[in-house]
Amino acid sequence: MRIALVQTNPVIGDLAGNSAKIVARAEQAKGLGCTLAIFPELALSGYPPQDLLERRSFLAAHSRALTALLAALPEGMDILFGAFLPRPGGHGKTLYNTALVARGGELVFSASKQLLPTYDVFDERRYFEPGPVPGLYDCGGLTFAVTVCEDVWNEEVAEYDLDPVAALFRQAHECGRRISAVLNISASPFQRGKAEQRRKIFQAISRRHQVPFLYCNQVGGQDSLLFDGGSLVLNREGDVVARAESFVEDMVVVESDGWQGDLHGPADLPETAAVYQALVMGVGDYVRKSGFSSAVLGLSGGIDSALTAAIAADALGPENLLGVALPSAYSAAASLADARQLAANLGCRFEVLPIMPLVEAFSRSLQPLFAGLQEDVTEQNLQARIRGNLLMALSNKFGHLLLTTGNKSEMAVGYCTLYGDMSGGLAVIADLPKRLVYELAGYVNQAREIIPQSSISRPPTAELRPDQTDQDDLPPYPVLDAILEHHLERGAGVAELVELGFDRQVVDDIIRRVRINEYKRKQAPLGLKVTTKAFGFGRRYPNVQRFHG
Repeated sequence: MRIALVQTNPVIGDLAGNSAKIVARAEQAKGLGCTLAIFPELALSGYPPQDLLERRSFLAAHSRALTALLAALPEGMDILFGAFLPRPGGHGKTLYNTALVARGGELVFSASKQLLPTYDVFDERRYFEPGPVPGLYDCGGLTFAVTVCEDVWNEEVAEYDLDPVAALFRQAHECGRRISAVLNISASPFQRGKAEQRRKIFQAISRRHQVPFLYCNQVGGQDSLLFDGGSLVLNREGDVVARAESFVEDMVVVESDGWQGDLHGPADLPETAAVYQALVMGVGDYVRKSGFSSAVLGLSGGIDSALTAAIAADALGPENLLGVALPSAYSAAASLADARQLAANLGCRFEVLPIMPLVEAFSRSLQPLFAGLQEDVTEQNLQARIRGNLLMALSNKFGHLLLTTGNKSEMAVGYCTLYGDMSGGLAVIADLPKRLVYELAGYVNQAREIIPQSSISRPPTAELRPDQTDQDDLPPYPVLDAILEHHLERGAGVAELVELGFDRQVVDDIIRRVRINEYKRKQAPLGLKVTTKAFGFGRRYPNVQRFHG
C-alpha cells in the first residue's frame, strides 16, 4: 500500500487552522492513492501547548475540534495524527498525549505516549499521564507498532527503565503476530547534530527488530523551539528509503511493497546550513505567527548585526526589513559604511539616526548629580539605551518587530546592556557562540559577498568608548567559547575546566560573570534555540545564588 508522511507546521491553539491543514493534506494523500496518511504528534493542537492544557475552555474547544475533524476527513483511507485525550478516572494527570487513527469518521485506534520527557525544554509530566502499552494497529494488510516521539528514545535518556518498542514486540510475540513496521509520530525540536543522532536511533531499531521504521515530525518555529521536520522512512537494514525536506512543510509517499519512496532534499544537510535554515524558519514563523509582517534592527557595521539582518531578510524578504545605523562619537566611519553596504547588498531599507544630540542632552541632565565623578560604563550604557529607545520607537510607530543582535558568548558573560542592545521582541542569534557567528557569516557569503568582508575581519567592538574592542574586557573568543561550551553544555565546573588546561584566573572570571548575569538573561527577549543548552526556555537557574564551583 501507499503511505504518506505529512509534516505540518501548526500554530498552537489554532484548532480550526490546524484541522484544515490536516484535512487538505489528507485529501491530497488520498488523491495520490494512499491508504494511510500520517501526521505529527499533537498535530491538532500544535506542540507544545504548555499551560493551555490546564484551561478547561481549551480542552473543550479541542474536543469540539476533534469531533469536527473526524467528520471532515476523507473516507476510504486511514489518517493517523497526534492529539490529546482525556484520561478517565484514577489518580494522576487527566490527559494522554496520543496517536489516533481516524477511519470513516470514527476513531479506530489509539496509542498514548509512554515516555514523558521532563528535561531541558520538555515538561510533559506536568500535563500528561504515561499511557499503557497499546495494542497493534492493522492497516492494508500490515501490522504497525505505533509510538509517540520519546517512546523510541529510551536508550538515549538514562532516567528511563522502560522500552516501549521492545514491549510492543513482546506483545506481538505472545499473541502470535508479526509487526510489519514501527511507526513514530513526533514533535522533536532541532539542535545541532540531532538529525544524525535521530537517524542512529532509528537505524538501531530497524536493524534490531528487522522491520522498517517510519518517522513523521512536526516542522516550524514555535517561540524559541525550532522543529526541523526531516520525516524519514528506513528499511529493515536501516537505509533511508524516503525523506522529507527539512525546515519546510512537506509530504513524502512510500510504497510498502519493497519500501521505496520519495527522497526530497539532500541526504545530509551540512550543520552550518542546517543552523542557518533553522534560524530563517524560526524568524519567519515567529514574526508571522505573532501577527507582524516586518522587522527592524540596529546595524552597527559589525558581524552580529550583519548576520541577524541576513537571516531576517531571507526570512521576511528584504522589502520587509528596516536597518538603522545609530552612530555616536565613537562610531568609526568604516562601521557606518559597512552597515550601508550591507543594506544595499541585502536590498533592505536603510536609515541613519545619529545619537550624539541625545547623548549630550542626557549628560546635561545628569551633570549636577555626576559632577566630580569619572566617566565609566554608565556613560557607555547610556548610548546603548538611547539606541534601544529609538529602535523601540520605530517598532511601535511602524509596527515592525524589533530584532536584537547579541550572540550567546556575550549573553553568557553579560557583555550586553539591559534596556539597551537587549531591547526587542526576538533575539535571533542569542544561542550562537561567537565562533558559530563567523561560520554562518561565511555561509551567507558563499555565493557572493553579502556581509562586507571588513565586518568579518575587523576586531569586534561595541564602539562605546575610544578605540574599544571586545577583547579589552573578554578573553579571545575561541578561548571564551571553549570555556562556555564545556560549562554550559557539558556541565563542567571550575576544577574540571582547569584540568582541561584553561587558566584558573580566566575560568574564575568567566564562571563568575555567567553566575552574576542571570538576572539580565531572565529579562532578555526570547531567543531561538539551536544548541543543546540554550539560555531561557529549558535552563533554570536562580538569579541569586552563591555557588562558585
